[in-house]
Formats: sequence, C-alpha cells, structure tokens
Amino acid sequence: MKGDATFLVELGFMLILLGAAGALALRIGLSTAPLFLLAGLLIAEGGPINLTSVQPFLDAAASVGVVLLLLALGLEFSSEEFASSMKRHAPSGVVDFVLNATPGFVAGWLLGWEFAACLALAGITWISSSGIVAKVLGDLNRLGNRETPAVLSILVLEDIAMAAYLPLIGVLLVGGGVLAGTLGAVLAIAVVVGIILLAHRAEAIAERVINHEDDEQVLLRVLGLTLLVAGVAESLGISSAVGAFLVGLAIPNTAARRARRVLEPLRDLFAAVFFLSFASKTDLGGIPGVLPEALLLGLVTAITKILTGWYAAGRQHAAPRGRMRAGTALVARGEFSIVIAGLAVDAGYIEVGGLTTTYVLLMAIVGPVLARFADSLATPWVRWEASKASRVARAGP
Repeated sequence: MKGDATFLVELGFMLILLGAAGALALRIGLSTAPLFLLAGLLIAEGGPINLTSVQPFLDAAASVGVVLLLLALGLEFSSEEFASSMKRHAPSGVVDFVLNATPGFVAGWLLGWEFAACLALAGITWISSSGIVAKVLGDLNRLGNRETPAVLSILVLEDIAMAAYLPLIGVLLVGGGVLAGTLGAVLAIAVVVGIILLAHRAEAIAERVINHEDDEQVLLRVLGLTLLVAGVAESLGISSAVGAFLVGLAIPNTAARRARRVLEPLRDLFAAVFFLSFASKTDLGGIPGVLPEALLLGLVTAITKILTGWYAAGRQHAAPRGRMRAGTALVARGEFSIVIAGLAVDAGYIEVGGLTTTYVLLMAIVGPVLARFADSLATPWVRWEASKASRVARAGP
C-alpha cells in the first residue's frame, strides 16, 4: 500500500508539473513540446527532483504517446492523398538523406571515431522526430497547410528507411558482415511495403470495424486496433509509429473525424508524458563535456533540415513562408536518434551516447521554437521575391 501511495503522489506531481509547463507555453505562445522537455530535465539524472516509483509508467506511457501522435497524423489524410504525396516526394527523401546524414558521418570521422560509429552518427543526424514534429504541427494548427504533406512524406520516408537502416547498423556495430545486415534490411523493407499496400486496401474493413454510435466504442476500437498494429510492426523490426500512421490512413474520412474528436484528450495526455519521459533520460552531468561539439553539429544540421523542408515544400508549390515552415518543422530529432545511440552504446561505442543525448535534447527544444517563428525567418525571402516581382513588372514585357 505504501508503494501505491508513493506512485500516486509522484504521478500527481508529474501531471501538475506538465500542467504548469503547458500553461507557460500557452502564455508565451510556444508549442508545449519544448516546455515539456525542459520539465523533464527537472526529474532527469542529476536534476533537482527524483521520481522513482512512477518511472515504469513513464516508459510505457511514452511509447503510447508516440503511437497516438502518429495515429492523429494519419487520421488527417486519406490513403489516396498520401500515396500521391509519397510518389511526388521520393526525390525529397534522397535530398534529406544526403544533406542530413553526411554531417553526422563527417563529424564522427573528424572526431576520430571508427566507421561503424560514424555510420551511427549519420543516422542520428539524418532522422527527424516523428513524435515532436506531429505535436508541433498540431499545436501550431498547420495540419491543413499546403506544405504539410511534404513534411509528412519526409517523416514516413525516413521511418521506412529506418526499417532498413536499423538492422544494417545493428549488425555492423557488433562487428557482423555487411551481407547479413543487408539481408535483414531487405526483409524489413519488404514487410513495410506489404503493410502499406494492405492499409491502402483496407478502408472498407476499417469502416465496418470502427463505426459505432457510441463514442466509448469508437475510442476503444480505434485505440485497440492501433496499439495492436503498432505492436506487431515493432515485433517485425519496424517502427511502431509507422504502424500507427498507417492505421490512421486506413480509416475513412467520416470515421476519422469522430476518431480524432474522441482521441484528442488521450493523445494530448500521453504525448505530454512522452516528452517528459524523453528528457528525463538525460544525464545532466555529461552535457558540459560534449556541449561544443553538439552545438556545432546542431547548427549545421538545423540548416540542412531547413534546406530539406524548403526543397520538399517547393515540390508542393508552397510559398517561401510555407517552405520555411516545412524546414523548421523537421529540425527536431528524437526517439529514433536515441534508439540508434542505444545500439551503439550497447556495442561498446560509449562516445556516441554522450554526444547524441546532448545533441538530441538541443534539437528537440530548438526545433519547435524555430517552427513557431518560421514566418518571421522567411521574411527576407518574401521581401526579395516581392522586390524581384516588382522589378519584372516595371521592366514590362
């Protein structure tokens, strides 16, 4: 009974802490994500507050939070719209890889790391955080914007690429052969493609399974189906986020509107816990030693992500402000980067862990802040285009 009391007290304190952080974010006009992350630092190792009884709940709830964030994104689009967007943005995925994996690999090489560790850091700087980006888009009411399909296409292309990358890097880090890693990567990609094709054809089934006149039934059915698919995807070596996103895509528009409404409070709660849990795993004592490298790497890769979003949103014919919104939305790194670093540390590359933790925390906080001020950052380009148009008009035909 005493353990139960401690758990309840810590859980209550945690929710009050999240509430205070969220209220401050609303007051200063920011997304709640960076404030939730900063709140998480208070309960991190070396922080002023120690919460032990609630930690298992934090870990479990954080996994559910990512799943619900990506489900909510999938519910915003039909499978036809998304399939069309994915075809259009295949070149954007290539640009994303080249611009954002290269700085990580080069940084590892300059630091004198082994090849496998350099390849791990390339993945860490390449992959954006689906969970944080989803939260920022929702908080800033940008889900219906012209540039948003480009952002989502980049995220899903990255997640699909992770299905191939993670088996490959996992084998290389422990000293295995390239052939074994490649075979695992090919199998993972085949499974992902199969799931996408199935989701594209499953709308009629989803309509029958989910629709009900009672909101409670809709909530239980959608949540149960999503967690089931996400768990199966994770067991197959694929991101649970991809599985949840595909469930959202497979739900028809009418049912999707109801699902969004009944799931919104639950999504917000678990998403807040995800950000708190993410930051709470930071070792505050290790930050000063790697801060210069993390800052420099963060500056370079923030610019490369903005360039990626600028290019991708341009393929959607977005204006400069929309392009900047897309680029800044993609800046945040998060859960996948931590997973990659965990693989490296488990394989004995301890140096990857310290740098990654500091780098990811910086990007997870800076990304949402940049996204909030994207329109202001785009102002020079808007003025330049207006000036150019004015000169052309004065010159005449």
